[in-house]
Amino acid sequence: MFNRFSFGALLLACLAVPFTSCNNSSSGLDSIAVTPATASMAVGGGTLQLTATGTFGNGAHPTKQDITSLVTWASSITGVAAVSSTGVVTAVSAGQTTITASAQGFNGPVSSSATITVTGAGTGPTGGAVSLAIIPTSQSVAGPGDTSQFIAIGTASSGATEDLTGLVTWTSSSAQIATIGSFAITGTVPGLATAVSKGTVTMTAEYTNTITGAVSTGTATFTVINGATQALTALSVVPSSLSLSATGQPGYLIALGTSGSGTQEDVTNAPQLTWTSSVPAYATVTSGLPSGNGVVKGVSPGTTTITAEWTNTPATGSTPAQVVTAQASVTVTTVAAAEPLLSITILPSTLTTNNLLGTGQFLAYGTFSATPTLMDITNGFQHVGFPASCTVLPCPTVPVNWISAMQDVFPVNSSGAPGSTAGLVTADGSGNAVIYVTAQNPDGTLVYSPSVTFNCPLVLPTYNNATPPAITDAGSCNWDTIADGLLVTLTVYNAGLNTTGWLITAPSATLTPDVIHCGPGSTSGGSVCMATYPVGTTVTLTAPAEAGVNFGGWSWNCENQGAVTAAGPNSCTVYLGATDPVTDLPSSNVSVGAIFN
Repeated sequence: MFNRFSFGALLLACLAVPFTSCNNSSSGLDSIAVTPATASMAVGGGTLQLTATGTFGNGAHPTKQDITSLVTWASSITGVAAVSSTGVVTAVSAGQTTITASAQGFNGPVSSSATITVTGAGTGPTGGAVSLAIIPTSQSVAGPGDTSQFIAIGTASSGATEDLTGLVTWTSSSAQIATIGSFAITGTVPGLATAVSKGTVTMTAEYTNTITGAVSTGTATFTVINGATQALTALSVVPSSLSLSATGQPGYLIALGTSGSGTQEDVTNAPQLTWTSSVPAYATVTSGLPSGNGVVKGVSPGTTTITAEWTNTPATGSTPAQVVTAQASVTVTTVAAAEPLLSITILPSTLTTNNLLGTGQFLAYGTFSATPTLMDITNGFQHVGFPASCTVLPCPTVPVNWISAMQDVFPVNSSGAPGSTAGLVTADGSGNAVIYVTAQNPDGTLVYSPSVTFNCPLVLPTYNNATPPAITDAGSCNWDTIADGLLVTLTVYNAGLNTTGWLITAPSATLTPDVIHCGPGSTSGGSVCMATYPVGTTVTLTAPAEAGVNFGGWSWNCENQGAVTAAGPNSCTVYLGATDPVTDLPSSNVSVGAIFN
């Protein structure tokens, strides 16, 4: 029989080399037992010592010995409990983990485990989290295969917070677009999102309070910018009917596609979509252009059906159906439609921000059959004929409806009372979104604007080889380029019919002249001009008197300085502050339009 010291020496030698060299059947390690096999601990309640007992020899008289300090210890979820090299367990957060002791045995690896349940304790959130937040709230990646990490933060009633990423159940609203790892999914990294195909999904984290049993959830969005688009299972055209005149009056149709995951996007100008008219002699429809598709023009009296047809790419297979269609009815009359609101235009046609949480302000202008024939309707409007019984101003305010094709990533403010900040788009993620506006004529007919785009292009930061690495280029629309809350961007442009002779000027915040010098006649500006000002700045814009130019007014958010005259000069002031002291409107990037006729 081995004595205590000779047995320990032999054990150390056998555990240090493969057991094929320790072929003495009376001393080979055959099994391990961990005690206690189950245990409960509380966070902050001290440590627990586990013991590993080895059984040696497979004869009639096997030998047992404490090998706690000679085995390899591991915890399946270190975020719940950690274990030292000598089997000492420390509770980290509420949950359940498996602690395993392993070693090389006589016939190969042997191991044994204990199940450790950890409950919350003290004032921290573990076990007693009452709310859950996901950071960041939105992330974007370039294409399939790219990954990004989400973190779940729990908050207790005391206000204490803790990282619960490894303890929550993570789910994706569409595994066809992106997947996410969870402690409940073997072999995955909790909170790590992986792109599968083009689209946007909602990532949800769910946590059960081990004290009260209440369930807390948090959500975030994940956008895959490039890659094959999911197969569309349904298509709709809005509006579903139009009434036009045979004089070439345009109407605007929009196609919205729904994927198998239930997400919806504007596919009006997608290359996979074609537009056709059943009777082109009655009305035509544009198709196959990079933009501007779905525009219908009346040719002669009659009724035609406009069809939008989407062809799924071969990579998506034939289930669901390879081709989906939707239709709208267009009636063409001999007399111009007696609609007060003829059309809506959004300016500018595109806006771009390079910052997450950056904003852009679009303005909407309506063309009417009665004077005033052109006016700013960004926040709704009052016009004679709305309703038909109103023949003298003031008339009731008619709202306009701003729509973003990706409201969860690029939300747009819609209209309220005049003076509200409608048309303001915020970049909660990266990519681009189609924005359009609708308004209703007194007879209930909806007028749709052509769509415009809001962009936040994802460019990942680059780093040098220093230790630690330093950013050499922050890129754009990533979490190193969050919008500066102390600066506001002012955008200026013309909304009228005269595109050749207009001019708008404005000084800097320190009154340097002509920082904004905007117009086709300008040597330093253009048709759309931008400048950055500190929050709290009041900027005065001026449209000087110019031959052959009739001034028609400023957009709603720039206050006239004196009476507006067609001959000019005309000025207005716009406040770029955290809170407007007059209107109490919140701060954001601001756009100002002027009408030159």
